Amino acid sequence: MPKMKTHKGAAKRFKVTGSGKFKRAHAFKSHILEKKSPKRKRNLRKTTVVNKVDQQRLVRLLPYS
Repeated sequence: MPKMKTHKGAAKRFKVTGSGKFKRAHAFKSHILEKKSPKRKRNLRKTTVVNKVDQQRLVRLLPYS
């Protein structure tokens, strides 16, 4: 059986935690920032864990992570 290919777009956007979950960055942080409160922008800087529903899709996209 041939080796599986890693989806490079996904590999650049997601990192695996020690427990096997995937970390991701928040969206909505690139422009139209004046109307967003400082607290909201500060919280968008942090990373978060990918939802359990999308976890299986990432396992297929990133087979060697």
